[in-house]
Amino acid sequence: MSSTAIDHAHGHEHGDDHAHDHPTGWRRWLYATNHKDIGTLYLLFSLAMLMVGGVLALLIRAELFQPGLQIVNPELFNQFTTMHGLIMVFGAIMPAFVGFANWQVPLMIGAADMAFARMNNFSFWLLPPAAILLSASFFVPGGATAAGWTLYAPLSIQMGMGMDMAIFAVHIMGASSIMGSINIIVTILNMRAPGMTMMKMPMFVWTWLITAYLLIAVMPVLAGAITMMLTDRHFGTSFFNAAGGGDPVMYQHIFWFFGHPEVYIMILPAFGIVSQIIPTFARKPLFGYASMVYATSSIAILSFIVWAHHMFTTGMPVTGQLFFMYATMLIAIPTGVKVFNWVATMWKGSMTFETPMLFSVGFLFVFTMGGFTGLILAMTPIDIQLQDTYYVVAHFHYVLVAGSLFALFAGFYYWAPKWTGVMYNEQRGKIHFWMSLISFNVTFFPMHFLGLAGMPRRYADYPMQFADFHMLASVGAFWFGFMQVYFLFWIVLPAMRGRGEKAADSPWEGAEGLEWTVPSPAPFHTFETPPVVK
Repeated sequence: MSSTAIDHAHGHEHGDDHAHDHPTGWRRWLYATNHKDIGTLYLLFSLAMLMVGGVLALLIRAELFQPGLQIVNPELFNQFTTMHGLIMVFGAIMPAFVGFANWQVPLMIGAADMAFARMNNFSFWLLPPAAILLSASFFVPGGATAAGWTLYAPLSIQMGMGMDMAIFAVHIMGASSIMGSINIIVTILNMRAPGMTMMKMPMFVWTWLITAYLLIAVMPVLAGAITMMLTDRHFGTSFFNAAGGGDPVMYQHIFWFFGHPEVYIMILPAFGIVSQIIPTFARKPLFGYASMVYATSSIAILSFIVWAHHMFTTGMPVTGQLFFMYATMLIAIPTGVKVFNWVATMWKGSMTFETPMLFSVGFLFVFTMGGFTGLILAMTPIDIQLQDTYYVVAHFHYVLVAGSLFALFAGFYYWAPKWTGVMYNEQRGKIHFWMSLISFNVTFFPMHFLGLAGMPRRYADYPMQFADFHMLASVGAFWFGFMQVYFLFWIVLPAMRGRGEKAADSPWEGAEGLEWTVPSPAPFHTFETPPVVK
């Protein structure tokens, strides 16, 4: 049955005028209920936020290019660091993965669409107002919050109106995440094609199922923490105010109980994407599928019992420090299982290195380095020395930029031919990969040395001894930023306009990518007008 026939049947079934099934222009996007259109909206939104967060990062690096105060005062510098963190986490990385989930999950499990199409639309359209609210906080009296992206009390209780805007924005984004997660869980559990058992689902679907449960578990915790802060700020409570009998360290406990599972929320879908791509380009099935599923679940469960490794310097009892140290080191085991399985999948495979594979192998290399520095920071005595230095900055950027972002790039290059119907330019893709990989390392590798030498993070000025590494990092950062502008104008825009050679039915010829064999009742190309759910 052709897609037109399906649409026709759909129109008669509801007894309405068939013409209304196909809104065009802005209505198509505003009222979108089709999972592909909503996936596209998420991806475009996250790309826009990546650019905004990237500009903030480059302002930070421009200030740190040499010692002394060049372009901003320390207060504005800290507003940049705070907003860079919040925008990248809640505006760029998370919505991008949700966009991938919207596009791929129904196709991979053989569902016609997501379970709750209208809620899907709502959960996307909450994001732009939240992003505007967050970004606009720069322009209110007192400016954006300078409390760091973690919004630590007691500083956050004394901040200006920008803090309230940030709290409201994070609330809205949290609501969006919860609705998106409910949608993903219900879709995966209830709408699989006949014969697709749980243990036959593609790894990307598994990682998103687990991620969605994590989101539902921890988003309300964050909401609770920032609501308590709001009442401390405006309604005379003293949850985190020591003067009124409260405890600022309690804020850290609540925040990191959200914050640690959150970093796994930002990496598990990346694991899923890489688990789809490596088997395709190694031309053999994923090694140890079941162990991958169990490892992913173990990581998710363990992520709840390690939060206080972010707090070794708060005066925790030694018993507590030991527990969190060992629990954190335990997470390295399932993560190691995954890395082993990826390498074993590639072992003796007929590998080719198209751009998606390059980004996946790059991910493997750099993410593993980020994992090792995380293991180092897990050791209490070392962490007490390195806490709040550039070593920590290097560590989590290795995991989040070279982890989450590289996996997102890999997924885009892998699936975009199916989404748009045209192939990207392979040479441009390879330029984007190599330049991004090199400039990323030029930017963040020196930060390990800065941290070991004692350079604290979130400082706008620094002694002369740190000048050379900072200069190197700033040069790398501008280079990296330029490569993402290149990605936008030379790869994303041509693909969206349908420029390039037509993609084959199976773009990665001869590859055993399971996701192409799943039946899809919906039309593939994002730029066909989809039916509206009534």
